[in-house]
Amino acid sequence: MVAETLNCPMCGAPASTEATACGHCGARLATVACPSCFGMVFVGTKFCAHCGAKANRVDLADAKPQLCPRCRVAMNAAAVGEISLRECAKCQGLWLDADALTEVCADREKQAAVLGMPAPKTPDDAVGMESVRYVPCPRCNGLMNRVNFARCSRVIIDVCRQHGTWFDRDELRRLVEFLRSGGMAKSRTREIEELEQERARLRTERLTGGAAADYPPAATTYDGFDLAISAAAAALKAILK
Repeated sequence: MVAETLNCPMCGAPASTEATACGHCGARLATVACPSCFGMVFVGTKFCAHCGAKANRVDLADAKPQLCPRCRVAMNAAAVGEISLRECAKCQGLWLDADALTEVCADREKQAAVLGMPAPKTPDDAVGMESVRYVPCPRCNGLMNRVNFARCSRVIIDVCRQHGTWFDRDELRRLVEFLRSGGMAKSRTREIEELEQERARLRTERLTGGAAADYPPAATTYDGFDLAISAAAAALKAILK
């Protein structure tokens, strides 16, 4: 999308809709305010430039500040539509607890089934590993796991399995695009194919009397739940013996 030119509401200087802060006075220009795609919306704009939905953000007063995993500054608490989240004003990252992310995933999967939206084009550099840094959970301060959501989304998120998920700038919007395009259905199809391949391999070993090879555990899919392929394979092996 081509960025439009608007004016800073504080000093009047021209600014692109892609800018999050005014280059002249430093005022905050854009924030996550779209309840549909969770895209960043320019302050004062009534509709999301990404999907056209009506902006709906309410800042919340919160007695328990939480620090941004990246910047280590206090995050702002807000409600975007019906989803409560935390946003870092410095890096524009988002923190969602486990229940909020589960709700986002469920709603957008339903939308995918109804709308049948085409899969979005993903940039080749969507998974950047050159600057990987593990970050702490804002609640327990333990280092979070880095997960490729659904193993095929190319959206790398930071997950504390007990407390929630951290999204760097624009990652949640990209994840919503993946869900709306039917990405979870494709991921589940891939998992079923992998299980069938494992079933065939174990049957072959049983017939030939060969010892089962020690394979490293398969990667986990994260869609609000843990789908452990390695555990399913182990159970399958026990049944076939």
